[in-house]
Amino acid sequence: MRCLSDSYSDYNDDDELEEIKQRRLLELRKRLEEEQRRKKIEEEQEAQKLAILRAIMEPEALDRLNNLKLVKPDLANIAEETIIRLVQMGRLSTPVTDDIVKNILIELDNRSRKEYEFKFKWK
Repeated sequence: MRCLSDSYSDYNDDDELEEIKQRRLLELRKRLEEEQRRKKIEEEQEAQKLAILRAIMEPEALDRLNNLKLVKPDLANIAEETIIRLVQMGRLSTPVTDDIVKNILIELDNRSRKEYEFKFKWK
């Protein structure tokens, strides 16, 4: 047989549990909203970058970067940012040709390659 204090205790536990659930739900909603806001900002930045690239690059050069993005997205992003920066600084004239993009990609690839040296100790 349950006494009155047991039911009161269960009621408090239910209230606490409901409060915890509400806090957790609120926290998850805030995270979701923040993630959506961050994703929207990234999409807007990507759209701006693409508009700039279309304005300063020849179609063949842009196609090359888009193809590279499928295989090596990190290298493609670095190349895009480098091209934009060089044009803004005036070190690269527009329109950027496919040959210029090739040279930039070769230079970036050479810089990113690591050279390893192996030393063997023979007994």
